[in-house]
Parts: sequence; structure tokens; C-alpha cells
Amino acid sequence: MGQYSFKLPDVGEGTAEAEIVAWHVRVGDVVDEDAPLVDVMTDKATVEMTSPVAGRVVQISGEPGDMAAVGSIIAVFETDAGEAAASPPKPEIKAPPPPPPQVQSAAAPAEPKPRIKVPAGAMPAGTAPKPESAPPSQAVARAQPREPTVREMGQGLASPAVRARAQKLGIDLRQVRGTGEGGRISHDDLDAVLVPVAGARQGATALTQKNGIEPVKVIGLRRKIAEKMQDAKRRIPHFAYVEECDLTELEDLRAHLNAAKRSDQPKLTVLPFLMRALVLSLPDFPQINARFDDEQGVVYRHENVDIGIATQTDSGLIVPVVRHAEARDVWECASEVSRLAAAVRSNTATKEELSGSTITITSLGALGGIVTTPVINHPEVAIIGVNKLVERPAVKNGQIVIRKMMNLSSSFDHRVVDGYDAAAFIQRVKGLLEHPAALFIDR
Repeated sequence: MGQYSFKLPDVGEGTAEAEIVAWHVRVGDVVDEDAPLVDVMTDKATVEMTSPVAGRVVQISGEPGDMAAVGSIIAVFETDAGEAAASPPKPEIKAPPPPPPQVQSAAAPAEPKPRIKVPAGAMPAGTAPKPESAPPSQAVARAQPREPTVREMGQGLASPAVRARAQKLGIDLRQVRGTGEGGRISHDDLDAVLVPVAGARQGATALTQKNGIEPVKVIGLRRKIAEKMQDAKRRIPHFAYVEECDLTELEDLRAHLNAAKRSDQPKLTVLPFLMRALVLSLPDFPQINARFDDEQGVVYRHENVDIGIATQTDSGLIVPVVRHAEARDVWECASEVSRLAAAVRSNTATKEELSGSTITITSLGALGGIVTTPVINHPEVAIIGVNKLVERPAVKNGQIVIRKMMNLSSSFDHRVVDGYDAAAFIQRVKGLLEHPAALFIDR
């Protein structure tokens, strides 16, 4: 037998470290080569690392949320190879014999019996079997090379994870008998008392007081989002501008185009029309289609219109980029938005598809509300927010009529964009949306 030490490779150009997002294995698991091992994150890209060898996991380094340096050992495998890899094998610790089947469980009557030492990883009687329990030799690898200290049940010795779960379940750890080393309480011990606790609660009413607190560590993509939003609000003096738009004619045109579209064409939403309106408006407002390097004091104005589309995923908000929207019609914009949304939701988007936008659109769809105050996607200087499209009374030609109305909520960087210019820009976009034929006229 030998050991193989797996070092974190460079998962991006020049990356010095990566965040551990999730482990797919535990110590003691037997894995095949190329089986999922761990997810790590750098920038906004999450990378799944696979096992480089087949063998048994004997060590993993780092918890979700921890940073691991490139080149550091993050996992050690016990393999059938005759030669050991990077780190030398650890001395083997002899194991005590496994406990007999008559070992008293945590739920058994408290009749005095000789205490039997159960090695770490062994399963006390009366608990549910686990899918792949480690053999005695692996249990020894996790055992402490010292005699356990017997503690009274009332002390409630347990790990933070067990304590958090017990608090959530309303279980008093002082009343739980631990079967681990030194009387340590495990998740199995909590499972052993869940049935009586659940039975006692059946008579409780919906007015029962609740005091549970669930700690949720901010890691992975959620941490990246938090850092980026905090940085944007700290560095950029935002100001908002909101305008309502009458999209009745645009909605009629959109319904007509969708009814007449080819089978290979995507369904049109309001988004491609807004993208087209931005493309036609931005040439007259070059200070808005820009990226501001505030450390160097330079504003980079772009001729190309690369529009970021804020997209909600199970992991959080991600902004893929539609490149060169100025060279795409509404059908091509719709197709690219659909493709990018599928890529980010399946975690297959590339780094290039997630960076480099010059202006961003954000939309909450049917949940869009009346007004939002979106946060600028630094280092851009503007973001356009789409609110909910609703039918409501409006005055047209002196008459009260029902129109399809929608608000545009926008934020601008006041260091680069003046209020007058922002208002004039949104009014230009509004005019194009309210007279959609103008979207298809070359200027």
C-alpha cells in the first residue's frame, strides 16, 4: 500500500489560491479515479476537481469557505501503488477489536454495565446503518492515540455542528448520552433520541415558541457577490433615475413577431428590444457606455456595446455578457441571452463569458415591483433595471385609457455621469421603446 498526496493545481491564469466550496468525499470513502472530489472557486468560476487516483481518502485539508494555496496538499489517498507520493505514510495505529453486537445503545435502559471502548467510526448498536461504513483499519486512522477520558452525560461534549443541529431540533444535549470517545455526542446519538422527541411534540400547537438559529456561512459565489456589492457601494456614488414607459405598442409588436416566428427562432421578451434601444442610444452618450478605472483616474469609453445580463441562479446572481450587441438584431440578442443563461445555470460558462461588460441590464421579471435601485456592476458606470409590466390607467389624448406600462429604474456613477445626461439618455431609450418601429430603422 502507498499514499498519494493531491496538491491543488492552478485553476486559473496566475491564481495564487482558491476557495474550497464543497467536498464530495469524506475521510474513509473509497473513490474511483476521476470521481468528483472537491469544488473550488476562483473569481466567479467554480471548478470541480476530480480524484487523480483510485483509493481510500485518508485525509482532507480545509473546510468549505477556507482558502487553499495553489500547490498545497488538499487530500491524501491510500492506494494500491507500491511507492508513496509527496508525503510519507503515517505510522499505523493498532486497533482494538470491534465491539460485539451486544454493545448497549444510547437509547437502551440505563442499567449499569461495563463500559466498552468503541473506536471512532464504529457504529453503536441500535443506530441506522450508513451506506459505506469504514472498515476497522480505517476507523483506526481517525482514532486518537490516547485513552479516552470518560465524561458524565450532563457535560454534553459535542462538536459545533452537532450543537447547532441539536439547538435547531430543540434537543438538550445534557440529556443525551454520548457514545463516542470520552462520551462525545454524535449525530447518531441525536438520531437515537429523535423518535421520542418527535412523538412528544405531536400534541404541540402552531403557537409553540421557536428559538432555533441556523448559522449559514457565507462562502463560494455568495461571498464573491457580497464582496463585489460592498465594494461597488463603497466606491461608487450612486444616483438613481426612474421613468415610466408605455409599452403597449411594443407588446403588440412582440406578440405579432412571436406568433410569426420560425421554429428555430427563440421567443422574444422585452429584453432584446431594450438591448436594441441601448445600442441606438449609447453613441450619443459615450460617457455611459464606459468602464471607470478609479485607481488610475481613467474612463474608458467603448464603441462596442457589451451588455451584461444579470441572471439569477441557484447559487446567486451571475452576470454573463452579450458581446457586440451593436452587431446583433433582436432575434440574435434573444438567442445569445438564452444560451448564456443556460450556461451559467449549468455552471459551464467560461471566464470570458462572465467578464468585460460595458453596461448591465437587471430584471426581476414578474417580481419586478414598481421601483428598484440597482447596484452598479463595477467598474461600469451605469445599470438599467427593468420593473414589472402591468396594465394600468393612463391619460392619452385627454382620455383615460388602459395601457401596458413599465418603469425603468436606473443607477449611474455620479463621478462620470451628470444627472442631466442620465435623464436625457433614459428619455431617448423611452422614446425608442414607445415607438418600436424606430428600433428597426438604421440611423
